[in-house]
Amino acid sequence: MSTKATFGPKLDEHGEPRFLEQVKLFYAGASAKTGIPQEYLDLIKACKSVVRFNIPLRRDDGSLETVTCYRAQHSTHKLPVKGGTRYSPHIDLQEVEALASLMTFKLAIADVPFGGAKGGVKVDPKKLSSAELERVTRKYTMELIKKGFIGAAVDCLGPDMGTNEQVMTWIKDTYMQVKGEEDINSEGCCTGKYIQQGGIKGRAESTGLGVYYAVRELLNT
Repeated sequence: MSTKATFGPKLDEHGEPRFLEQVKLFYAGASAKTGIPQEYLDLIKACKSVVRFNIPLRRDDGSLETVTCYRAQHSTHKLPVKGGTRYSPHIDLQEVEALASLMTFKLAIADVPFGGAKGGVKVDPKKLSSAELERVTRKYTMELIKKGFIGAAVDCLGPDMGTNEQVMTWIKDTYMQVKGEEDINSEGCCTGKYIQQGGIKGRAESTGLGVYYAVRELLNT
């Protein structure tokens, strides 16, 4: 009997490949048809930079919680990288890596000259007051500034599940307070802001509208 270990994709509690492994499996299947040498395919597949850190959150009742945060930059071949900011109690490292990878592929298909990124904070925004949400958002932004993971020419954050125009405006305001005097494009550190704070019309409904167009085209084929 052979004692050689067999390694496969990591499985979740349901016995299915985790999100990141699913992305890698689909990538492997599609990239095999491109004729590109495997060494380059491996380079494209790899997530370039990932940061995970903890921040303190002072709750309104005076208690203190430790909150885990993430940001993944999948491809820095073209800058800035671009991707959403997700607030969810279920977010983890493999999820942001997977979403950052998909963001790169999506941007490449659309011929948008950015790299893919994704980030998030492990909180349930529905269970936080507005003041608590602001505190966690500003602390998250401060840590990204310290680590060089935010900026119009470096990493442009966007809204995602659990975040909205207010959260993105807090991010912009925090970044401009720290970097405004040295970064002429500091207002462009994120998208999805209130229109009067530098946002653009149509951003809030853009994701849902994209799904509508995709479903419409699918039904018409």
